[in-house]
Amino acid sequence: MNNMKKVVVDVRTPQEFAGGHIPESINIPMQEVMQRLDEFKGMNQPILLCCASGNRSGQVAAYLNSIGIQCENGGCWMEINATHSTY
Repeated sequence: MNNMKKVVVDVRTPQEFAGGHIPESINIPMQEVMQRLDEFKGMNQPILLCCASGNRSGQVAAYLNSIGIQCENGGCWMEINATHSTY
């Protein structure tokens, strides 16, 4: 990752997000991604995606990249939160 601060999107459920998340991250649950594509298109790219394990964020990253929205799978939100002061 470069030194530029990235938009972090957490694709977990609202309940999971409420239990803990990266400060300033945006919660767009995986099941809402297709309905909220305009939001993704309006974000600074590449977007950093995360979830509980990296599985859901990997699936969303593959989909968004396939339609031209640049993003990266950051994996587990707790690992990103613990190891990066800027995202």
